[in-house]
Amino acid sequence: HGFSRSVCSSLHTFTFTDCAIIYSCDAWDILTHVCVTEEKEHDGQLDFEEFVHYLQDHEKDLKLVFKSLDRKIAGQVNANDVMNSLRDLGVHISLQQAERVLQSMDKNGTMTIDWNEWKKYPTLQPAENIPEIILYWKHSTIFDVGENMMVPDEFTSEEHMTGMWWRHLVAGGGAGAVSRTCTAPLDRLKVLMQVHGSHGNNMCIMSGLAQMIKEGGMRSLWRGNGVNVIKIAPESALKFMAYEQIKRLMGSSQETLGITERFLAGSLAGVIAQSAIYPMEVLKTRLALRKTGQYKGISDCAKHILKGEGASAFYKGYVPNMLGIIPYAGIDLAVYETLKNTWLQRYGTENADPGVFVLLACGTVSSTCGQLASYPLALVRTRMQAQAAVEGASQVSMTGLFKQILKTEGPTGLYRGLTPNFLKVIPAVSISYVVYEHIKTTLGVQSR
Repeated sequence: HGFSRSVCSSLHTFTFTDCAIIYSCDAWDILTHVCVTEEKEHDGQLDFEEFVHYLQDHEKDLKLVFKSLDRKIAGQVNANDVMNSLRDLGVHISLQQAERVLQSMDKNGTMTIDWNEWKKYPTLQPAENIPEIILYWKHSTIFDVGENMMVPDEFTSEEHMTGMWWRHLVAGGGAGAVSRTCTAPLDRLKVLMQVHGSHGNNMCIMSGLAQMIKEGGMRSLWRGNGVNVIKIAPESALKFMAYEQIKRLMGSSQETLGITERFLAGSLAGVIAQSAIYPMEVLKTRLALRKTGQYKGISDCAKHILKGEGASAFYKGYVPNMLGIIPYAGIDLAVYETLKNTWLQRYGTENADPGVFVLLACGTVSSTCGQLASYPLALVRTRMQAQAAVEGASQVSMTGLFKQILKTEGPTGLYRGLTPNFLKVIPAVSISYVVYEHIKTTLGVQSR
């Protein structure tokens, strides 16, 4: 009664059986954890009643976890149960790996564990807390490379109730705005190279930047960035809301979707969000290509397009844009899942926190692969959006543009502007991540 720090630190082990649960591990590890959660009087001491209360609550948690694993209600858990439960969390392990998990808990060599074996297993090692590992990856998709604003694909029920989800979206939107503004010159250069680049006009990075500065000064490097930043908020919000609704329509009662379901839900959510904000994509391209004094601003550009070309002009390039979402989302997700699972299988048992470098590397590589696959469609989309803005350009269809580019410029013509696009990936992702973490801290969101 009245355990103090000086007394606890002198103990090596502590065995307690009054609550029908046995722990045999370092006493200070247990009591430090208990003091954080159960010490009510804040007097630096943990009394007997507080300790019993903690053990009772902890045993309830253990029973809930055991019941979630024991789906057949057989009173015991086997390797398949462990493998299926981890799959629901998004972690795919082999049967052999699941058997190794059981071996560390199985005392009688039956390769199954019952409640008595489960409750006696030490559960305070954070590196073995698989749900905590998964939470790192759930919120690791706030990466913005100026093309697509990724939204965290899953939130816990607690985050929905406490409003943490909108704080994540606000932090992601703010991070996207800063990163896009910092990399806007490279983004505008990419658009110019996509539209004006050819064998006759072999624009490179330095000549393109010099041409922009000569035509409109330093401020011209940021043309089109305003609308690019403005569209972050509606695109992120629509994508998140659509994703949540699509998950419900799929009839999934689980918080975590499988990779196929997530690909379908993410692609459909992207199509819905892009369809709603697509006119802003057209405005971004036109503003990036405008000459000095051509438009007074975003609204003036919209008025000129509506008056001169009609409302249909705001959806030019819509088809290749929508088609590009499928390879981008599919490859991005597949590469990300592969890298994530590889890391978890190799190092997840040693360290629950993947660290900033791992998250940035996985997000950067997966986004880059997705962009590489969808880039020809993005180039054709941009040219279709810009056709009326280019002097003497005829209105060519998507298939017509593909044939024209392949005939006059060859396969490499479909990748005009790829260099500045890739040059902005690492700084965009890095800036986005740093700003995201700072805004999360300001809004009171704990980093996982």
